[in-house]
Amino acid sequence: MQWFGRRESSNTEDGSASGGRGIALGGGVIGIIAAAIYYFTGVDPSAVLNGLQQGGGQQGNNQEVVANTKEKKFAKVVFADTEDVWNKLFSDMGRTYEDPTLHFYQEAVNTACGTAGAEVGPFYCPGDQKVYLDLSFFKELSDKFGAAGDFAQAYVIAHEVGHHVQYLLGVSQKMDQARQQLSKEEYNKLSVKLELQADFYAGVWAYYEKNLKNVLDPGDIEEALNAAHQIGDDRLQKEFQGEVHPDSFTHGSSAQRMYWFKKGYETGDPKQGNTFAAADLE
Repeated sequence: MQWFGRRESSNTEDGSASGGRGIALGGGVIGIIAAAIYYFTGVDPSAVLNGLQQGGGQQGNNQEVVANTKEKKFAKVVFADTEDVWNKLFSDMGRTYEDPTLHFYQEAVNTACGTAGAEVGPFYCPGDQKVYLDLSFFKELSDKFGAAGDFAQAYVIAHEVGHHVQYLLGVSQKMDQARQQLSKEEYNKLSVKLELQADFYAGVWAYYEKNLKNVLDPGDIEEALNAAHQIGDDRLQKEFQGEVHPDSFTHGSSAQRMYWFKKGYETGDPKQGNTFAAADLE
């Protein structure tokens, strides 16, 4: 991805944020486990993650400011591009896009969705409309999960911004209502559709990165598709549990995640991403 020297988003911040209540959307590999804690036990995963935080030393106000690294600049450029693309698309829909905030942190952070550790991976909190990112996740994405490349990282950020798009369009609010009305199993199926739609929106963003901004390099889309494959629920369950349990999926299978990202990239049309109406998600 051609990003060096380009505009960096000013909607960013470092350090801690105020605590609150709610359930974060998205999340990395451990985020799948955190979501399962809530869906299948009813226990707020922030309580578990808070215990991890307390065991890791002082955080909060004593947290060191994230260094102004190459990875940080890259994330700001990607975030700026999501602002440009979604402002255009919302304008085309006759709507106003409200820019989210990219919040950099290290190890642990307090959010309007509760306390989370870096183990959760990148996530979006609708309670404060912020995308939370510990930059160490980029190394884990490459080294632990085999998803190398800058556009693999860009895909992850764009996915979390996709959750913000869902919030602005009212999808997240409908999910909150469904949580009160459905069984955990039924709600879990909706959660998969929510995550796949965020993958679709990441693909839509990638379409405009290529066709509007012309900043993609050969192999970028393959990097994003590989990342979608590597963090599919089925692959992760097989890798870390030894067996696959589709009923406990929270983000979708590798094939589903690749399919919906690719559909967004090929169409560039947000209207074609209604995963909730799809009879067959693949």
